[in-house]
Amino acid sequence: MPKPELVTVAVTAFNSAKTIEDTLESVKRQSYHLLELIISDDASSDNSVELATNWLNKPGNSKRFAGSRIITVPKNTGVSANCNRCIETAQSDWIKFIAGDDILLPNCIEDNMLFADNNPTARIIFSQVEVFVDNFEKENFLRIIPAQFPDNLMHPQFSANDQWKRLLVSDRMHYTPSYFFNRKALDQVGNYDESNRLVEDYPMWLKLTAAGERLYYFHKATVGYRMHAKALNNTGDAGLFKPLSVKAFAIRRQLAHPHLPADIVGKEKWEQGVKKFFLVIGANKNTAIARTLYRLLSVYLNPWQYVYAVKKRLPANKGNIFYQ
Repeated sequence: MPKPELVTVAVTAFNSAKTIEDTLESVKRQSYHLLELIISDDASSDNSVELATNWLNKPGNSKRFAGSRIITVPKNTGVSANCNRCIETAQSDWIKFIAGDDILLPNCIEDNMLFADNNPTARIIFSQVEVFVDNFEKENFLRIIPAQFPDNLMHPQFSANDQWKRLLVSDRMHYTPSYFFNRKALDQVGNYDESNRLVEDYPMWLKLTAAGERLYYFHKATVGYRMHAKALNNTGDAGLFKPLSVKAFAIRRQLAHPHLPADIVGKEKWEQGVKKFFLVIGANKNTAIARTLYRLLSVYLNPWQYVYAVKKRLPANKGNIFYQ
């Protein structure tokens, strides 16, 4: 590996008191030595900042890093704004985000920098994520995502435009915690859209690929993701769908629908209407009756589903990404 360069690890925290010390310890244990640590707290109501400050003040912790800083704000601004603050504060080109309830595996930064050195055009890099339930003990290991490669969004033959079209159909990035990036790539698209307070990643993938920035990937686990009841994007066993998907639909309507065929847009809007109905009547429950009713309303009674099915079988759409 060439001479090491500074890499920033940015811990994005919000009410992370129960987990942030695990996150910080994982950063400290990195095999890659030249690190800057930024801890950016988005107005937590618990003692996340106090715990992070105490951890950083312990002998040997702050000295482990080439530089360290804790950022706080008086009121909650959302994930996108928190990410932008980290980017603006970072002193390096390469940045690794890690949420205050996840961990970096010991070789995370070293593996990413090695991949970047061997792939000079790569500025947005993903890898595998180890998923655990509640804590990172071996007995709580659940799975590794993605399990398959290259038969996914990251196929080496896909261009940025191919990836953009596939992302328009759906957000296929289920391993976002592994995200490692060069800030110059985000500069070209204006960093994160702070109007999207809850969902920062999907709009960014669309902006980057639309701008011609290909997403790269290597098939090795670099991050541990904690799945627990309080995770913002966890459905939970009791739900048919993620309530967040209803709130986030405005993002798809704004960024994806203008580029999609009318039948796909119509199908999604119908499904969204069904979701809203289930939330209103309190039926978003993983029961046999609810599952049957949901499928009946969202699929079998969805007129756009049949238009889509017909168009998918047309020879003219055989090579159309939107119908694959």
